[in-house]
Amino acid sequence: MADYRQYGRRAWRLLLQVVAALFLTSVGWVVAYRWLPPPATWLMLERRAHPPIGKGYYGIVEDRRINYRFLTLDEVSPHVPLALIAAEDQRFLFHHGFDYAALKQAVQRNMKSKTKLVGGSTISQQVAKNVFLWQGRSYVRKAAEAYFTVLIELLWNKRRIMEMYLSVAEMGDCTFGVEAASQRYFHKSARDVTPAQAALLAGVLPNPLRFRASKPGPAAQAKQRRVLRNMRRLGGTAYVRELLQ
Repeated sequence: MADYRQYGRRAWRLLLQVVAALFLTSVGWVVAYRWLPPPATWLMLERRAHPPIGKGYYGIVEDRRINYRFLTLDEVSPHVPLALIAAEDQRFLFHHGFDYAALKQAVQRNMKSKTKLVGGSTISQQVAKNVFLWQGRSYVRKAAEAYFTVLIELLWNKRRIMEMYLSVAEMGDCTFGVEAASQRYFHKSARDVTPAQAALLAGVLPNPLRFRASKPGPAAQAKQRRVLRNMRRLGGTAYVRELLQ
């Protein structure tokens, strides 16, 4: 009996050490990205190793090199963060990582429609997923997403969260971030995009491998118009003035 108790105590101490090591590693990881741009994300590595995606939408991309450049908010048009907020998370500036009202609405819509499911993830949650985690749907990943969402809300400010989002979000096959997308689709820098172009980029985010920003179809155009209406309703770039300071 004494041996079993001894083994149990050792196992418990080992478990605590592993948990402590994982916690400290994750905190250090998040703190480092408070100032440093991610060299890559899991999704970028997956796309590089994946066969070409998007035949019939973008055409085949033979070159599997990742097109990605990290930008600060000073290097993009103010229409970009406004469009992302208008499209994805209109309470981004006010919540602390989770928008429970949006989540409740998403659950109610999904209960009514079993064929077209909608999500209630905030921009902070999407950053946690895009920057630190793998793709997929599982309770383990969702729990890890919630954990990293709490960490980035505690250790970063809203400006940094937005910089991460607009820099690493997938916007086409092997295309990540608004700079890469602006150069690919509009042949200009993200600093120079118009409100309509920013709304188009934000509008295709839910499914960037299906909707085209270069030659938008009816669905992408409808989403663009909806984002533009939301941008105007929020009051234009004055809505994100505090974020840009």
